[in-house]
Amino acid sequence: MTFFFLPAFLSNKSKRFALLHKLLLLLLLIGTALAAQAQSPANMPRLVKTGQSTQLLVDGKPYFVLGGELGNSTASSTAYMQPVWPKLKAMHLNTVIAPVYWELMEPTEGKFDFTLVDVLLRDARKHQMKLVLLWFGAWKNSMSCYAPAWVKTDLKRFPRVEDDKGVPQEIMTPFSSANLEADRKAFVQLMQHLKATDDQQHTVITVQVENEIGMLPTARSYDDRANAAFKQPVPAPLLTYLQRERKNLKPEFAAIWQRQGAKTKGTWEEVFGKSLATDEIFMAWYYATFTNAITVAGKAAYPLPMYVNAALNRPNVPPGKYPSAGPLPHLMDVWQAGAPAIDILAPDFYNPNFEHWCDLYTRGSNPLFIPEIRFEAGVDAKALFAFGNYNCLSFAPFAIEGSDTLKSPPIGKAYELLRQVTFLLGKYQPAGQVRGFLLQKDSAARAFALGDYQFTVKHEYALGWSMGSKKPDWSPGGGLIIAVAPDEFYVVGTGLVLTAEPTAKGKRAGYLSVDEGRFENEKWLPGRRMNGDQDHQGRHVRVSGGDYSIQRVKLYTY
Repeated sequence: MTFFFLPAFLSNKSKRFALLHKLLLLLLLIGTALAAQAQSPANMPRLVKTGQSTQLLVDGKPYFVLGGELGNSTASSTAYMQPVWPKLKAMHLNTVIAPVYWELMEPTEGKFDFTLVDVLLRDARKHQMKLVLLWFGAWKNSMSCYAPAWVKTDLKRFPRVEDDKGVPQEIMTPFSSANLEADRKAFVQLMQHLKATDDQQHTVITVQVENEIGMLPTARSYDDRANAAFKQPVPAPLLTYLQRERKNLKPEFAAIWQRQGAKTKGTWEEVFGKSLATDEIFMAWYYATFTNAITVAGKAAYPLPMYVNAALNRPNVPPGKYPSAGPLPHLMDVWQAGAPAIDILAPDFYNPNFEHWCDLYTRGSNPLFIPEIRFEAGVDAKALFAFGNYNCLSFAPFAIEGSDTLKSPPIGKAYELLRQVTFLLGKYQPAGQVRGFLLQKDSAARAFALGDYQFTVKHEYALGWSMGSKKPDWSPGGGLIIAVAPDEFYVVGTGLVLTAEPTAKGKRAGYLSVDEGRFENEKWLPGRRMNGDQDHQGRHVRVSGGDYSIQRVKLYTY
């Protein structure tokens, strides 16, 4: 595949932008074709739609990332990483999410050093783990802090965004062909290297393109190229998307378009109105098309699944006061229109209301992939809930190597359970036979139907006689249930109590057996029979707060 870039001799800014605009539209069309038509080899890591869920297949089997993301600097030193690997292995991770730093990979323009990547590949294989690589290229947490020195120090060749006062920021502008060309070349080199060194082993299963893209301290850039673009008509591909997806647009985005009369032509302010929201939509489109061009080129070299992540915005904070224009929930349509080569839009969780944000990111066909979440008490329950309730593909606390900041981190205990039931998740998720639950002190009991029964689940401390019921603070409980038959279930989790009633009227539910046990090599090994005090003489299934358990439950009606 051939890529066309702007001739260096063109000096007129308007002409340069017009050609860059055409280039990005060309790559957008290529990306659309890739997304719609390209088929990866059967053994390549890939995403497939199976039943009600999207699955990540690795070597032909469903794969769930039980991961941890490294702190930003940890993987920049091979010596620093060596004692980290055994610690991660002991926490039952199957995947490490690790950065690749543009400045260290291409310290001199055109000269590449893959030592850090090669050591990551070697050590991940040694510890029987997979890798998700984060491309710290043009942008990392909005800023261009990982751009090489030869990029940072040449502002004329590699221009920056500017705020509304004309002050340049440490952020490469997406309106520059030189910025796109430099980032693209480096990313293609990375993907070519992965193909050469990992095409058979598939150690790397997905790649994140850039990191938490966002505009600060204003909602859009006011550099000359951006100002020229803002005066132009809204690009045809975005208008076509709006018309095609009119009935499926996210409501918060549709409302902005519809307030202006749902116009199908005009400038940005004519179509979306004069507001900070329009500034952010405009900037999101050019971030998305820039990122799409990088992704198209990378996939042409080695077609791994690729995603972008977002630093979530805070409620009632205007664009520009948070990192604006990234793949945020209210901008998902813009990103899906502008970056069709990107497979997943992913949230980074440092906000409360976990369920709220998960709900937003699973609208439409976007699967839930969590590459980064604050490492704090309760992440174990959130992991169990995410895999059970949202068909989640990835869960990864941030700075996982710093887990000694928590007392005996429970995420490893949750991962140990999840690793045992991965094969069941892969089989029963697409059939809609899995449910998840997250339980906190103020949580109401949750009810759901599964198999031939209606279940109700609540926090185990809600039992008045539970040992933890008097505690002022309740550690979150969470879990999932898998129906393997209409009357047979596996309950996986911590801090929960589950009751069942038949869906058939006039019947009651009884417990034939409740067995605690474990899976080894996908074979169930029963342990304790729990038909006495542990299930309250046949009244419920219970996992105490602080305990982690898999229980096989067989029900009957009478």
